[in-house]
Amino acid sequence: MSNGSYDVDAIVVGSGPNGLAAATRLAESGLSVLVREASSTAGGGLGSEELTLPGFVHDTCSAVHPMGILSPYFSQLPLAKHGLEWVSSDISFAHPLDDGPAILHRKGISEVAEQLGPDAKRYERLVRPFMRDLPGLLADALGPLKIPRKPIAMAWFGLLGALPATSLARMAFTREPGRAVLAGCAAHSILPLSRALTGALGLMFLLLGHEAVWPVARGGSRKIARALVSYLESLGGRVETGSPVDSLAELPRARAVLFDTSPRELVRVAGAELPASYRKRLGRYRYGPGVFKIDWALDGPLPWKDARCATASTVHVGGTLAEIAASERAAFRGQHTDRPFVMVCQQSDLDASRAPSGQRTGYAYCHVPHASTVDMTEAIESQIERFAPGFRDRILLRRTTSPAQLEAANRNCLGGVVAGGVADAFQLFTRPVARLDPYTTPNPRFFICSASTPPGGGVHGMCGYWAATAVLRTLR
Repeated sequence: MSNGSYDVDAIVVGSGPNGLAAATRLAESGLSVLVREASSTAGGGLGSEELTLPGFVHDTCSAVHPMGILSPYFSQLPLAKHGLEWVSSDISFAHPLDDGPAILHRKGISEVAEQLGPDAKRYERLVRPFMRDLPGLLADALGPLKIPRKPIAMAWFGLLGALPATSLARMAFTREPGRAVLAGCAAHSILPLSRALTGALGLMFLLLGHEAVWPVARGGSRKIARALVSYLESLGGRVETGSPVDSLAELPRARAVLFDTSPRELVRVAGAELPASYRKRLGRYRYGPGVFKIDWALDGPLPWKDARCATASTVHVGGTLAEIAASERAAFRGQHTDRPFVMVCQQSDLDASRAPSGQRTGYAYCHVPHASTVDMTEAIESQIERFAPGFRDRILLRRTTSPAQLEAANRNCLGGVVAGGVADAFQLFTRPVARLDPYTTPNPRFFICSASTPPGGGVHGMCGYWAATAVLRTLR
């Protein structure tokens, strides 16, 4: 496309997975693209650093990537040719229980079902109908409101997913193991599990593990960003790191500017070019709970009571449905709990390059109230010790990251938010505001492509993909 008197066709502010997805989509369509990134490295939440001791590579934010490997857009890109290698075991996640063996989520539906005893057939009835064409269902689910390509599957998924996770768990299962497993998956929503639509995310994470085992990126999540940057550069796109954008005057002339930022950052940079009414609506955007994260250098693997948990990429630590629901409800209400639901990731158990021989990295976080200042180290480590006695004895060094520190490292993580903001029934498809095309703004040159647009958080790049589609539609 000819860019006339402009310096570049499109500028993307921010290089998270959605910003890089938008940039590559535009570059694939023949546009000249420039990405500006404030940090010294591209990737946003796709970062990896030696946070504790030399030789221990920790993911700074995003760690395990079921939506990355199954993304309708990323899965089509030649990222393997640009250095990305997914690694996994045969277990996506483990859910340890106090009074029995852990539930291990494997690719085989029957292998999971048989662990649930009397609920085995109920589990199969819940998930099997959606596995006939999960990629088609994902393509419909990971986007803005539109006529689905798989209307029957989407309608059935919508009917079940519209339920609160607590209701779906009790309806689907008669016993605690099945209910707890669904609750652990639903907690990825960062919402009270009594809220409508939380059942959708719980069900979706169950389904993802039956399509592909949840993987990590060999060498760290930074490798995903590096592969995307390499592919973008092969298409002629450019990425400038260490280049924060504080005003539009700092940008070259462009036909379109896409913001892979929070609504607050969009207003800060481009507010003067946006109507006051739109700025006011963006100001009402709800960001929700943050996270408190810990990274450990360990002298060996986590000593789980059920040793089979050691090969899972993720361990959902939280016990029962009631406990998990209480933890997520507390964070949303601005409260803290002594028994938080904890996401534990075991990247170095899958990828030996992450730690010195015989040693391990550890990674965990829990949800906390927005901008919390409470140190959750004791609560998180006590929860892990509950299911992995002796865990603390393996710690060589820990590094904690508070919501304020997350925001200092990435201005999009306002108050420690890592998923782009509340994704409840009132803000899932109307994010950041209610518009026919949520990626556009009242200014025809400006677009938003971050996780604050549908479908929301996760390393899938689809927010960027759909925003780039809106740009192409506008420019053509």
